[in-house]
Amino acid sequence: MPNLADDTKPIIAHIDGGSRGNPGPAAYAVVVSTQNGSQLASFSRYLGHATNNVAEYQGLLAALDYALEHNYRRLKIITDSELLARQIDGKYQVKNPNLQLLHQRAQKLIAQFHAFRIEHVRRGHNREADRLANEAMDVASKDQRPKQSPPAGSNPLRATATYHQGVLKLDGSVPLGEGERVHLKIERCKE
Repeated sequence: MPNLADDTKPIIAHIDGGSRGNPGPAAYAVVVSTQNGSQLASFSRYLGHATNNVAEYQGLLAALDYALEHNYRRLKIITDSELLARQIDGKYQVKNPNLQLLHQRAQKLIAQFHAFRIEHVRRGHNREADRLANEAMDVASKDQRPKQSPPAGSNPLRATATYHQGVLKLDGSVPLGEGERVHLKIERCKE
């Protein structure tokens, strides 16, 4: 059950995504805190083979999901990705088809917030998220799980799918690592 947080108080999420080789082994990290700096959560996830821009978007989606699941409706995102920040605030077009799907999902989630802001900063102002994303890639390269990953089920992935002639087809991408096993819970959409 979601935490009944005070949605009048904004939270801040530092996000980062990276890829070694671009595309290559990729991960994202999120560090969530209150306005006074008290840390609420930090987590990272190895994504498998992806670009740095996909990893940045996955970090944004994870932060949005976290805030909504914990009933925070005022969110400030801090990112060192100028592309991500400018695409989300509408200053840059999203031309890459893979990013278009992620951008659309992000915009649907952002629409659920009472207040949302995204701010681009230099990498030096995003050190903890950068460190966690790199650690997730390091640990994955040694076939271990990141220490900062949330326990299974604590930050579930969400996706929609369409069932047609015996096949369930995802309506977008899901940030899973190659060979990662998952449990599925299927619910009918109310739309």
